[in-house]
Amino acid sequence: MIDKSLVSQLVEERLNDPSLFCVSIDISIGNKIKIVLDGDEGVSIEKCISVSRNVEHNLDREVEDFSLEVTSFGLDNPLVLERQFKKYINRNVIIILGDNSKIKAKLLTYSPEKISVETELTKKQIKEGVDPLKEINFEDIKEVKPLISFK
Repeated sequence: MIDKSLVSQLVEERLNDPSLFCVSIDISIGNKIKIVLDGDEGVSIEKCISVSRNVEHNLDREVEDFSLEVTSFGLDNPLVLERQFKKYINRNVIIILGDNSKIKAKLLTYSPEKISVETELTKKQIKEGVDPLKEINFEDIKEVKPLISFK
């Protein structure tokens, strides 16, 4: 199996911009390598190509065959890194809790233990005086994804 630390080193060689970072490197059975990149201002296709070429040219298919996919973080992917959570502060997210219920909210703060959000309330909840501000512990969260809004 291909060494993940070597792939990580090859990725970092091409991410020479402090606004770019690697979200994940997965190497599955059959040496299927998937690299997900993100950036404070997004990731260009040129940067994905550059990373892909560096990894591909420095691994020897004669020794171990592999397939390679380098992609930018998609909005359908869950946030996983502290840096991603901080990037989405004051943006809308969907929080999926452990019981699979969903909360649409604006992410207000992040800490390694919990997030605070401002939830969207229904008219009924507003009349009932429900507080839109909530703190949610990560132990209660299954995943947090960016929410796309075309308003």
